This record gives sequence, structure tokens and C-alpha cells, in this order.
Amino acid sequence: MKRLSFAFVVLATAVTVVIVLSPWPKAVWAKTVKIAFIGPLTGPNAAQGNGAKNCFDLAIKQANASGDFPYKIKMVPLDDASDPAVAVSAALKAVSDRKVVAASGHWNSACALATIHTFHSFKVPFVVWGAISPRITEYNYPEVTRNCPTLVQENVPFAKWVIQDLGYRSFSIISDTTDYGEQNTKAFKALAEKYGAKILSVDAVPVGTTDFRPILTKIKGLDPSAIYFGGVVMEGALTKSQMAKVGLNKLFCAVSGLADEKFNEVAGKAAEGTVITKPGFDLDELPGGVEFKKAYEEQGYGEPMGAYGIYAYEAANIILEALRQVGPDDKTAIAKAIRAMKYKGILGTTTFDQNGQTELALVTRLVSQDGRWVKWGKSAYARGERSLPRP
Repeated sequence: MKRLSFAFVVLATAVTVVIVLSPWPKAVWAKTVKIAFIGPLTGPNAAQGNGAKNCFDLAIKQANASGDFPYKIKMVPLDDASDPAVAVSAALKAVSDRKVVAASGHWNSACALATIHTFHSFKVPFVVWGAISPRITEYNYPEVTRNCPTLVQENVPFAKWVIQDLGYRSFSIISDTTDYGEQNTKAFKALAEKYGAKILSVDAVPVGTTDFRPILTKIKGLDPSAIYFGGVVMEGALTKSQMAKVGLNKLFCAVSGLADEKFNEVAGKAAEGTVITKPGFDLDELPGGVEFKKAYEEQGYGEPMGAYGIYAYEAANIILEALRQVGPDDKTAIAKAIRAMKYKGILGTTTFDQNGQTELALVTRLVSQDGRWVKWGKSAYARGERSLPRP
């Protein structure tokens, strides 16, 4: 608590000094410009949403302390609860506030697919920080951009790794019935077949399913070399833990939907040996990554930043850079500035293609080891000290 209070005092003092020394008239500082953040702040994916919100908040605080803006910038945090209907309500609340000049949102693709039409209709610039369905930018709305890779961009290096490098050649696919699950299944199935692997079965279940044993028992009879999971944390953790209960000792693998320590917590010992990829590189190995982690820790946030926190931080800074370039009064100009941006951040240089999709697609390979995600190259599995299930 003392740490939090100290950090708050330091930040408040810095902002005050900037205001006092600023060349801008003090009357201008009375103006407040709002940027909305939307994510799952409650519900099963709240850990991802709150970590990303904190990173977004850090960028806003740093901007206010920078002296670059002749007005105060305020983050408006809104909860989508991983529910598309709640997400639309949050989007409508954002666009109905005249002081909200831009927004950033969503970890769940279903939520982003539900709200992008709202931001397009109201001409409010919107940067997607965590939802990875390719359909989001396929609409090519001029107001909508995305700075994280799509699941197709992420599945390509993942499939090459699991099939070509690790040698798994037959798969059963389990996904959820959301657009995220459907698109992951479509992307991985096509890539697996392209790289010479066989798909033995495909099953889709609603989010909230808790009993996967009937599906896993059927898959056990098919004897695939691996199970690809096209869903997110809770269902993935339950599936992995129930694989052990039905005696299904196969590789369990996925892209970033499982990239949260909550997976290891829920799956327990059964999580061991799960392999995944997540967007981005290890922050410790990126220029500015260590400083970013230190700044996050100094704020005393109550939650870890999560796998997509850095993307939320960069999304906020992309919006802020657009405000530096064109000011806050013309939302169309802000959207154009974002789409044309060449933003040099911690992850590298973000540019957008003709549909507003980032062209910066990096992934990190991870394996669950001793109850946490470990970078593959630093794991006991990569060193040959432990073995994954036989292909």
C-alpha cells in the first residue's frame, strides 16, 4: 500500500510540475480528452482484461506527465465481460460521450466483431489490442485498426513448429463455438494439411462447457499424436486436466488463447508439457522492455500485465501519437493518422496494411513447466531433460 501511495504521489507531482511549467495557457489544461478502453474486466477472462487495462492506463499516465499534450487525457475503462451484448453496450456508452475521441478494445474476438460496426457508424477511431479473428479487419472500416496479429498470422509459425520441428503428424481438434474457435479451427486445419499432417476429428463446444470426457474418450479411440485446442483459458484447462483423467497422454497444444497463468493454475499438474505460442517476444529481450516492466511494477497494479498487456500499451501509444500529430478535434483525421502510422514501440515498428491489420507479427514459443509458462528455448524440454508425449 505504501508502494502504491508513493508511486501515486510521484506521478501526481510530475503532472503538476508539467502543468506549472507548460507553455500552454492554464485554461487549455481545463480541457479533458477521453480515450475509452474496453476489455473483460469481470468474468472468466478478467485477468487478461485487467492486465491490459493497467497497461493502457500506464500509457495514459505517462502521456499526461510528458508535457506533450495541452490538455488532460483521461482513460474511460469499460467492461465487456467477454459477452458480445455487454460489449455493444460498452461501445455505445463510449461513442455517446462527446469527449471520447478514440477507443481501444477487446480480448475476445466475438466482442470485437460485435462492436466494430458501432465505432464505424459513429466514426470513432478504434484500435483492437487483443482480439485475433481475421474477420475483424476484413471489413476494412477506416476507423478500425488492429495492432496485434491475427490468429492466422499466429497459427503459421505455430503449425510449422509443432508439425515440422516437433514431428506431430495427426491431430484431433477441440474448439469452442465462438468465432475465435471457428476461425482457429479453419486456420489450423488448412495449415496442418498443407504441412502434411492429418486431422482425425473436429469437435466444437459452447463456452462454459465443463465436461469434456465424452469427447476425449472418443478421441482416445482415434489415437491422434496431438490435440489442438482452439479456445481460451478455462475450457482449455478443464480439457487438459480431464485428458489425464481418461488416460489420454497426448500433446496438448494451442495458440495464445491459453497464454495466461490461470491455465496452469486451473489445470494443475496436468498442465505440464502443454505447448503454445503467444504474440510478441520476451520483453526482457526487447529494447525498452525492461523499462516498461519496471514502470508497470512501480504503479503497484494489483494484477499481472497478461499476454496482451504490451499490445494494449502500444495501442494506447498509437492513439496518443495520432493525437500529437493531428490533435483531438477531428476523429476522421485521428483515424487516418493511425492507419498511416509507422509507430516505433517496444515490440518493433508497427505499420498497418490496406485493411488496418498490423504487419508486425511476432510470436514466442512457450511450454508449461512446473506450473508456469516457460519460454521454449529455456525449458527442460528444449534441453532434452524432459520429454513431450511421443508423436
